[in-house]
Amino acid sequence: MDDILAEEFIALQQSGALENYLLLDVREPLEFHTHNIGGINIPLGKLQNLIDEEEIDFDTEQTIIVICQRGLRSKTAKSILNQNGFKNVRNLIGGLLKLRQI
Repeated sequence: MDDILAEEFIALQQSGALENYLLLDVREPLEFHTHNIGGINIPLGKLQNLIDEEEIDFDTEQTIIVICQRGLRSKTAKSILNQNGFKNVRNLIGGLLKLRQI
């Protein structure tokens, strides 16, 4: 699935359609608690282990938008999720920094 631009993300947020997506923030907990826009926080370093241990119960068909500070960790998380059978994963290009610039 294609990645998502900050402008598209904001449009989803403003329209209320973002509620139809699972928002996965892969930053560290301190980063998440300092500035979060909602969603679930699972740090990138723990993601694969939680999948392996079957502690993540996301629907593999649900659309997931993965976010981080700059879009790099979320890009890696998208790959991990795709490799583990999650089909509808989108990376927020530019991350939260890009959202703040708009």
